[in-house]
Amino acid sequence: MLSSGPVPSVPPVEPPVRHRWRKVAGRTLSKAWSDSLFGMSSQAAFWSALSTAPLLLALLGSVGFVANWFGKDTINKVRDQIDIFLHGIFNQEVAQNLVGNTVDTILRNGQADVVSVGFVISLWAGSSAMSAFVESITIAYGQHEARHPVAERFFALGLYLAALVSGVFLLPLLAIGPTTLPELFPKNFQSQVSTIVGIVYYPVLVIGLVLLLATLYKLAPKHRHAWKRGLPGAFLAAAVFLVASFGLRLYLTYVYSHGLTYGALAVPITFLLFYYFVAMAIIIGAQFNNALLEYYPPKIPKREIRRWQRFDPERFDERGPVAE
Repeated sequence: MLSSGPVPSVPPVEPPVRHRWRKVAGRTLSKAWSDSLFGMSSQAAFWSALSTAPLLLALLGSVGFVANWFGKDTINKVRDQIDIFLHGIFNQEVAQNLVGNTVDTILRNGQADVVSVGFVISLWAGSSAMSAFVESITIAYGQHEARHPVAERFFALGLYLAALVSGVFLLPLLAIGPTTLPELFPKNFQSQVSTIVGIVYYPVLVIGLVLLLATLYKLAPKHRHAWKRGLPGAFLAAAVFLVASFGLRLYLTYVYSHGLTYGALAVPITFLLFYYFVAMAIIIGAQFNNALLEYYPPKIPKREIRRWQRFDPERFDERGPVAE
C-alpha cells in the first residue's frame, strides 16, 4: 500500500551555462529592439551633439579658474590632451577643425563666458543630454514610469552638475599626470616611471570609463541594484564604444581620402555619428545588465533573511521565502 505522505519536490534542472548565456544575449537584443534602440540612440545623440559646444564652454571655461592650482602651463597641457584624444577618434581634418575653432576660443575667453548667459544655456543643453541617457537606462531596466518626468529632469540636472564639477578637477589632473607624476620620484627612477606611466595611462583611462559607466547604471534607475551588477554592461558598453570609434575613424578616413566631403556639415555629421554610437553602447550595456538581472537575480542579503525570520519564522528559512 502506498503511503499518503507528501511527495518530495524535485528541484528544476537548470539549463547548461552556455544555453543561459545564449538566452541572456537573445534577451538583450530582443528587448533592446522592442525598446526602440535606434530611436533612443538618435534622441540621445541629438541632445549630446547639441550640448557639445555648451559643454566645452562650461567645462573648459571652469578649468580656467582652477588651472593655476595645478601649474602655470596646465591650460596648454589640457589643450594638448584634448588634441590627442580627438585625433585618436576622428580624422585629422575634423579634429583640427574642432580644436582650432572651438577649444582654443573657449580656453582664451572661457573665464569670462562661463559666468554669462551661455553658461545657463549650457546647463539646459547638457542636462537635456543627461536626461536622454537617464531615460534610456530606466527604460532598459523596465523602470520608465518609476520616476516622475519632472523629478527625472531635476535628477538629470544634478547628475550633469556633479559630472561637470568632477570634470573641472579631473581634466587638469589627467592632463598633467603623465608629465608630473615621474617628477615626484628621484631622478634615478624618473625615466623608468615615465615609461611605465606611458604604458598604463590609456588602460587606466579605459578602466576609469568602465567605472563611470557602472556608476551611471547604478544611479540612473530609481530602484537600484548593487554597484557591481552594473560592471558587465559597463565592460560591454566600453567595448562597443571602442569598436565603434575605430570604425568611425576608418569611415572618416575613407570619406576624406576619396574626396567625398560634406563641406560645412562634416563636423556636425561626424559628431552625430559619434554620439549615436556612444548612446547605442550605453543602452546596450544597460539592456545587458537587465537581462543578467532576469536570468541571474541578485541573492537576498543574510541580514534581510534574518529580519524576515524574526517576523514570520514559519514562512522563511535560511534561504529566503518558502514557496506555499
